[in-house]
Amino acid sequence: MRIFLLGNGTKPRVPLVAETLLPLLKEHCEIVVYDLAQQVDLSQHVADIALVLGGDGAILRAARQMGYRQVPVLGVNLGKLGFLADLSPEEVRTHLASLLRGEFTVTHHLMFECLVEGPAEHRAFLGLNETVVRSATHHLIDIDLTIDGALVATFSGDGLILSTPVGSTAHNLSAGGPILRQDLEAFVITPICPHTLTYRPLVDGADRIYTIQVLRGSGGVLVVDGQYFVPLSLEHRVTFRKAPVRFQLIKVPGQGYYRTLRDKLHWGAPPGYRDEQ
Repeated sequence: MRIFLLGNGTKPRVPLVAETLLPLLKEHCEIVVYDLAQQVDLSQHVADIALVLGGDGAILRAARQMGYRQVPVLGVNLGKLGFLADLSPEEVRTHLASLLRGEFTVTHHLMFECLVEGPAEHRAFLGLNETVVRSATHHLIDIDLTIDGALVATFSGDGLILSTPVGSTAHNLSAGGPILRQDLEAFVITPICPHTLTYRPLVDGADRIYTIQVLRGSGGVLVVDGQYFVPLSLEHRVTFRKAPVRFQLIKVPGQGYYRTLRDKLHWGAPPGYRDEQ
């Protein structure tokens, strides 16, 4: 089996765990790319799976490194939460033999393309979690949102989040948006601190075209997956749409979406009632 061994080498535990796993992996696999600097263009290489060490941020970065040639990702959690990274380093050793036999399932998830068009500028970004447009000066920002060319609303507040189902448990959740099952064909639109009581999160289809424009003030900032930051002027237009590729996530036996919700986000956990005296 050919693998990418990836991770954020600036995190304290990542290089140590990578060096610990290397002898075992080299014994059973072909390591096509070993990259802890997160700089290699993985779309120029061929592998069967990507083993990503770190938290969800490392997985988001790996997905963009693979570009339009996605391969299944197995996340090894060395971060704080690791919603996408299911396994510990010890569990990798336990499951390695079965992984090499192909005893796993692969789930496929929406990715998005975000196009930024402005004066003499045309840039495109591929992402997995969300696109955020917010004020560049921490003041109130007005944002027009259209879907398939029809005006939806003008949002006034701190900003606007457009999220995939995978990203629904990230910034969207913190801003009061809903949790979407990761295999849904939908996006979430969540205002950030809206300056009115009438705005609520909205779920709409993934086949639609979403367009955002900042209306007034000193402009805004586009944030892609919390890692790319692009200044926006009043002349810029941002287009958000479904990408032609899917993020692929490896699931080993015993791991499941609702178990992750319960174990990591404590979703559905009962209140801490006191025992009756």
